[in-house]
Amino acid sequence: MKVRVFIILFSLFTFFTTNAQCAMCRAVLESEDGQSTAKGVNDGIVYLMVIPYVLVAGMGLVMYTKFYKKKKV
Repeated sequence: MKVRVFIILFSLFTFFTTNAQCAMCRAVLESEDGQSTAKGVNDGIVYLMVIPYVLVAGMGLVMYTKFYKKKKV
C-alpha cells in the first residue's frame, strides 16, 4: 500500500518540470528577450492541465470509499 501511495504522489508532483506550451505559443513567446512571460504562460498551462486530473482522482476516491468501505456489524 505504501508503494502505491508513493507512486501516486510521485506522479502528481512530477508535472512541475514539464513543458506544456504548444508550438505556436512557444514560437511567439521565444522571440521575447526576458522569457518571463513564456515561463508564466507555461506555468499557467500546467496549472490548468492538472485541475481535471485532481477532480477525477477525488471522485475516484469518494467512489472507492463508498463502495469498498467495510460494513460495521
